[in-house]
Amino acid sequence: MNKELTAGNAPFRVHKSLLDAVINALSEIFCNDRKADKVLAEVLRSNKKWGSRDRGFIAESTYEIVRWWRLLNYINESDIDGEITTFQIKKVVGVWLKLQGADLSAFKEYDKLSRAVLEKKYEEARTIRKVFHSIPDWLDEMGLAELGEDDWLKELVAMNKSAPVTLRANTLKNSREDLAAILHKEGIETDFVKNVPTAIDLRKRQNVFITNAFKEGRFEVQDGGSQLIGLMMGVTPGMRVIDACAGAGGKTLQLAALMENKGQVIAMDTEEWKLEELKKRARRGGVHNIDSRPITGKVIKRLNESADRLLLDVPCSGLGTIRRNPDAKWKLKPLWIEEIKTVQQEIIQKYSAMLKVGGKMVYATCSILPSESETQVETFLSKNPNFKLIEEKRTSTIKDGFDGFYMALIERI
Repeated sequence: MNKELTAGNAPFRVHKSLLDAVINALSEIFCNDRKADKVLAEVLRSNKKWGSRDRGFIAESTYEIVRWWRLLNYINESDIDGEITTFQIKKVVGVWLKLQGADLSAFKEYDKLSRAVLEKKYEEARTIRKVFHSIPDWLDEMGLAELGEDDWLKELVAMNKSAPVTLRANTLKNSREDLAAILHKEGIETDFVKNVPTAIDLRKRQNVFITNAFKEGRFEVQDGGSQLIGLMMGVTPGMRVIDACAGAGGKTLQLAALMENKGQVIAMDTEEWKLEELKKRARRGGVHNIDSRPITGKVIKRLNESADRLLLDVPCSGLGTIRRNPDAKWKLKPLWIEEIKTVQQEIIQKYSAMLKVGGKMVYATCSILPSESETQVETFLSKNPNFKLIEEKRTSTIKDGFDGFYMALIERI
């Protein structure tokens, strides 16, 4: 299907089971407040008879309707601020499909949908930025205040584009050239990503998790901008490296590979289940220099001035990854973003004590907001004259096609 709302191609029919799957997925996301990726994973597992085209239709339709939720509801003349109902979701799905050129004559509930009327309403929405680019009022106000009108508009356009699937070749097992050749034999075509030596993009979206290459631990899915954060760390074999906000460990695994399995990578997180997931990924990838530790005050104190390198990939709004997680637009709250900024500053102030004199740390966010990124680093440096900024960098869909990441390399002097 075409990503442009009103640019449908030749009429196409939709099977009822696929329509029901999209409606059920959206009901789970909006009515039961569940994450889109987890919902879709369950839905796609629910019917083994669906082929790749069917699965692609369900996933793409669900994500695009979530992405354009406000605009589609505006066209449908329905309210998104009140309680969302299954009836409302069904109508919005019909609007989306009709604008895409679907033949819905088999479904009586869509008899009265006129594409001409819907397109007129779509054109009317062009004059209302927050509606046409499908974002909540508060986010539009925040983006304008922090980025200015021109840059904010560019980000909105980029935010509503679908993201490529990017892989990081696990250099403990193969180069990206080797990986590309192996995937080619499995029917997956790829392109090398410029300026990121381990990154390749899929030419078309396919399920890479069923490949032998994945089962053998030859790659991880990781955006090119995220891979640049690991490269900025400047790790070498034999170092002691701490990833203090490791999560499920995508960057932890990258650091271990860059260190050629030599030295020690300490992965820390407040949620132990994420560290358990990291252990599974490490076994698959042939990584054996990772030591995972749940975060406690005692652990941080014991590691005082012990790290050659420290990664602080802090919790953030995630606004730099909205194109991958469009449901976050509707679930984020401005108060939570303000609260997380306090947490970010607490993390960099407290955790930086684990860095040796002469050691270097990277503070990183997946946010496009300066208040979560440049401003936090400036505040930290103003209070800690024994640290200095060496380099800071931003990636963006507009500039280099990556997600929106901020990264700052800081040295303890």
